[in-house]
Amino acid sequence: MKKSILLDGMRSVARMGETAVVAAKAGIKYATEKPSNAKLMRETFESLGSTYIKLGQFIASTPSLFPREFVEEFQGCLDQTPSLPFSYVQGVLDAEFAGRDLSEIFASIDEKPLASASIAQVHAAKLVTGEDVVIKVQKPGVETILYTDLNVLHFATKALEKVVPKVKFASLADIVEEIKTRMVREVDFIEEAQNIDDFREYLEVTNNQAATAPRVYHQFSTRRVLTMQRLFGVPLTDFEIVKKYAKDPSQVLITAMNTWFGSLMMCKSFHADLHAGNLMLLEDGRIGFIDFGIVGQLKPEVWSACITFMDALQRTDYQAMAENMLKMGATSQHVDTDVLAQDIERLFSGVLTVDPQELLTSKPSDLNDIMMDMVTVGERHGIRFPRDFALLFKQMLYFDRFMRVLAPYTDIYADSRLQMQMTPEFLLKH
Repeated sequence: MKKSILLDGMRSVARMGETAVVAAKAGIKYATEKPSNAKLMRETFESLGSTYIKLGQFIASTPSLFPREFVEEFQGCLDQTPSLPFSYVQGVLDAEFAGRDLSEIFASIDEKPLASASIAQVHAAKLVTGEDVVIKVQKPGVETILYTDLNVLHFATKALEKVVPKVKFASLADIVEEIKTRMVREVDFIEEAQNIDDFREYLEVTNNQAATAPRVYHQFSTRRVLTMQRLFGVPLTDFEIVKKYAKDPSQVLITAMNTWFGSLMMCKSFHADLHAGNLMLLEDGRIGFIDFGIVGQLKPEVWSACITFMDALQRTDYQAMAENMLKMGATSQHVDTDVLAQDIERLFSGVLTVDPQELLTSKPSDLNDIMMDMVTVGERHGIRFPRDFALLFKQMLYFDRFMRVLAPYTDIYADSRLQMQMTPEFLLKH
């Protein structure tokens, strides 16, 4: 125990030293090369690793709190890191399964990782009972680094708020606290296992046999190790490969979207990171949802308001758009919906010169611009969108990218097969 505390203390000191060195290099670069503040911050965050990469992703998905140039720059903040030698992974497994012989659990573990991100590394393995699994192993020292970084950030934000009391972001310390809450949850694999179980239960309750998520082997999982069924398939980013497994690629996408939209209403949380690596077409034709480390929570009434907002957009009913924008967010002041409707009309009449339906088939960058403009309009009227609204919108951008691969000539949002909202009858029935 004492040895562990001493080791954590040494890691904290080393981390603070590393942070100081990277910050000094950033200062020299700013003085000599004069890069934009946003670009310099993104590069610095990526150099500092896991905590700061997650912070950058938080900035990218929270346009209501950060300046536009920073939100746009951090869109490219990627959570990919070099893999660690298997000996480190072995060390974590030995520590987590102390007192148990690993050979009694795993018949084999591939030393070459399937993937490596800032927080964890994933390895293929086979249980002694014959099942193919993947093991998600938290990298050594991640929690210590996380808490050290967040303590430094908390101290820095408190100091900044004292020096600049009217800082634009209002309550930086609260923002850091929000990031801390989310990141602590992300390094707790027991919570991720519960997210997967919740999603699988939703599939079972709705009798959805067209999609699946990996089974969790709870008896071989801990806070730092997650053992799951291995799903075999292909990502939804290669039309020709998808075509080998499915006659109609557009139906594959519609099934994935219907499944996800249903989870917004029926799960405790929704998968908030369904990029190409986390959504796959399995060999048996089902859609596989994997990696539930990043989830969001959205009240059903907020999603209902989003749907009604999009419907009103297609009808160019700006009054209805204003009323539903108000339902999406929260405000502590009276909002004149007539004035808000006029502001929304000015926004969209400038963006969509022909047909409002074009919004739903715009480029991801265009959609992101529109989202930030919507947030700005809302803020002008005292409306603050929930943070998970941005996660929701980010996922819609991911779906937009899938559409361009799997259904480039189809208007998915106008397709009768798409069910973006479950009916009250369905919800009562289930």
